Amino acid sequence: MPRPEVLERVKQAEREADEIIADAREDADQRIAEARERASEIRSEAEADAQELKERRLESAREEIEQERKEILEDGRDQRRELESRARDRMDEAVAHVLDRFEEEVHAQT
Repeated sequence: MPRPEVLERVKQAEREADEIIADAREDADQRIAEARERASEIRSEAEADAQELKERRLESAREEIEQERKEILEDGRDQRRELESRARDRMDEAVAHVLDRFEEEVHAQT
């Protein structure tokens, strides 16, 4: 093969190599852009999932707190009723005791 043809083939091979490299860089850039976009989508989905989970847990906690509040209030009502009942049961005893003390004080002063 004559020298000019060899030189032309080398130049042609270099041009092809440059094209291959440029195509590879363009492909790599495109893949990187797609990967970044997908990563952004995944991050957005993860944030949305986390927000949804947070809201569900918060709602569940609110329901538990409300249930506990109701139980505490009912327990307080039960205790109040019990105290009122015991106070009524001891009312006559308390009145008698106060009258006895009053009479004692009156007799002590006379």
